[in-house]
Order: sequence, then C-alpha cells, then structure tokens
Amino acid sequence: MKRRTYQVKEVAALAGVSVRALHHWDEIGLLVPRARTEAGYRLYDDEDLLRLQQILVGRELGLPLEEIRRSLDDPRFDRRAALRAQRRELETRAAHTAAMIRAVDHALAALDAEGGGTMDAEKLFEGFDHGRHEAEAERRWGGTPAFEESRRRTRRYTPDDWRRHAAEQAAVYADAAALMKAGAAPGGPPAMDVAERHRLLVDRWFYPCPPAMHAGLADLYEADPRFAASIDAAGGAGLTPFLAAAIRANARR
Repeated sequence: MKRRTYQVKEVAALAGVSVRALHHWDEIGLLVPRARTEAGYRLYDDEDLLRLQQILVGRELGLPLEEIRRSLDDPRFDRRAALRAQRRELETRAAHTAAMIRAVDHALAALDAEGGGTMDAEKLFEGFDHGRHEAEAERRWGGTPAFEESRRRTRRYTPDDWRRHAAEQAAVYADAAALMKAGAAPGGPPAMDVAERHRLLVDRWFYPCPPAMHAGLADLYEADPRFAASIDAAGGAGLTPFLAAAIRANARR
C-alpha cells in the first residue's frame, strides 16, 4: 500500500510550526524529509511526522535542538521508551501547572471576597518553585565561563539595573516585531542590525557573546517554550522564529 506523503505547508499546519522552521530543521539535519517531488519540493511521510512529534515534545521539555537531533540519530534510540519517559515528564509538569492554577484561583477568590473571607497565605504560593529554574540553569550551563560570568555580574545588579535591562530588551523586541509585521526578511540588513543589538545586549549585561554563541541562543529560544512564550509576548506571535532567523543570519554575516 502506498504511504501517504505531505507537503511542507500541510506539515506546518498539522504541527502548528512555521514553514521557515521546517526549512531550517531540514538544513541542520534535524528533520530531513524522506522524499522530494520532481520539482524539488519537500515531501514528508508518516515516519517523518513521528520524528517531528519527538522534536516538538523535546522543545516543550526545553531541550536544545542539537541535543534532540543527537538523541534521535542515536542507533540506540527507542521511540517507545522515549515516549513513555516524555509522558511521565509531561504529567509531572501538568501537576505543577495545576498547582499553580489552584494558587491563582485562591488569589482570585480572596479578591472577590473583598476582605470578607480568610486568605490562606500558603495556598498563594502552591506550585511556585523559583529554585527549580536556578537548578536547571546550573545543570545545563554550570561550570562554563559564560555561566560563571553571568552569575558574577547579576549578583551585583540592583532593581534599577534590572529595569534598565528590561527597557533595553523591550526596545529590541519592539523593533524586531515592527520589522516582522512590515514583512521584512529576517535575513535582511535591518533585521540583522536588530539581531546585532540583541547580541550586544547579552554581551553587555550577562557574558561575552560572540556570534557563534548567539546563534546557539537562537536555537534555545526556539527549543524552549518558556523563552518562546516570553519573546512572543513581547512582540506578537511569530517573533521568536523571526528573531532566531535574524540572529543566525547576523552570525553568518
């Protein structure tokens, strides 16, 4: 029986990813479609879609794209075992999110009571674990010169410093979003200039960030849904892949 194939636009619509992202993943060997039409257009099959699901789950779990690629290309890779492990991790995250929702609901209930009810302070912070993100950063980058330099610098920052950083970052995101909404190409000079401002922002506030390292950050922004959500919230849906593409183009420049 002939296996069904899908064109790139169909896959993008099915998976909720951009065509640009699929093209990029093909270029870096992360998701290379198994066939092409006579005209050279990409054709994906069911096996490609299963691999794409693994990529998207990996992104949701915050894994860098290169780590996902290495895992999927490992001859020892067991898809069933990976899916079971990913399901357990997602269940843990779902429980954590549910706890935070309960905390928000408790705050809303306290506000609705207008002082007539009793607020349980402990319930306000159910599910919040700030140390979890610090531990994750330590696990992923601890011991690297960049991590140690970032920790050294940020320890001395005041609230005013953080407000200045937030304003500078917001300006970069706003300019990138304006270019994206105007239809500018992420590989064009204006977008690359904004990407360079972003690189210098990281370099100035956190750690020396040469272009190659900046390109690695672009992969992280797309791979980690927390980064992507934050960037998109600053400039609209689609800003993360636009900025990531501009960063990579600027790194090549």
